[in-house]
Amino acid sequence: MMNNEDITVEQLKNKLDNKEDFLLIDVREPWEYEEFNLGGKLIPLGELQGKIDDLDDWMNKEVVVHCKSGGRSAAAKEFMIKQGFGNVRNLLGGVMAWQSKY
Repeated sequence: MMNNEDITVEQLKNKLDNKEDFLLIDVREPWEYEEFNLGGKLIPLGELQGKIDDLDDWMNKEVVVHCKSGGRSAAAKEFMIKQGFGNVRNLLGGVMAWQSKY
């Protein structure tokens, strides 16, 4: 099923609280991840292309990508969809939206 709708911080928090099975990818830089992270897998946007094959198991499962404000993760989402991923969602507002809410 193709579902590439973006996701809000509230929806993401629900998924994390309910321990749903999905892959959370943080496409920020390592120093940003060290300052604050949501526990996702760190794959900086510049490295995503080289690591995309490692994510084959997630081609048809839900993947949520996020960055600081939503720009880099929107680019990551677009790239992943072009690579054949069927369920990629971008966290609207990114970490900044998360931190302003939680």
